[in-house]
Amino acid sequence: MTFVQIVECRTDQPDELNRLMDTWIEETQGRRTATHAMVGADRADARHIVEIVEFPSYEAAMRNSGLPETDRIFREMMALCQEPPTFTNLDLVRDERLHKEAARRLLVDPPTGDMSAIDELVAPDYRDHDPSMDGDTVGPAAVKQMIEGYRKAFDFTFDIRSQLADGDQVATRWMWRGTHIGEYMGMPASHKTIECAGMTIFRFEEDKVTEGWWSWDAVAMMRQMGMMPG
Repeated sequence: MTFVQIVECRTDQPDELNRLMDTWIEETQGRRTATHAMVGADRADARHIVEIVEFPSYEAAMRNSGLPETDRIFREMMALCQEPPTFTNLDLVRDERLHKEAARRLLVDPPTGDMSAIDELVAPDYRDHDPSMDGDTVGPAAVKQMIEGYRKAFDFTFDIRSQLADGDQVATRWMWRGTHIGEYMGMPASHKTIECAGMTIFRFEEDKVTEGWWSWDAVAMMRQMGMMPG
């Protein structure tokens, strides 16, 4: 179970705290167990500093605490604080990345004919980059038109394999499966089942997707359809 530790202190030397963090990261390379760390200053009181550190588990956090560098840096940190730091230890019971769910909906729902995700989540100036297309697809209406074109040619689904969220972007790795039921690139329906792997990166501004990048194995798709030699 993911474990999160929140450390709070008051200091007039936030830059020195950042320097200590940089030193600890450098000196514990290859041995630390922390996977994510954030430091923030309270808007109401800039001396109130909050550090949030994420670990794979409580046991991993304890191993991290046992590093000699952790002990030394903590003692130096205490010397910078106006009062002893306080600790809050949390076992994570829910971790919801809302942009990941939005990205999943944008891939999974439209192939069924449900375009509500596009209406709700795609920005008016959305730009879609797909190297298999002649140019960028711009705006929700154009995205719907493109999907409807695929739906006429294939009965298809996206099987989501994994997702990673970083800042304002979500990367989704998927497997596309479809039955060739209509004309595609001049080729009449073959009723063959086609599979190809790919990945999509969506960039968000607040709760809207503004840009998308597609990378997928078009050659494998064409070979399975008989459009290229295998």
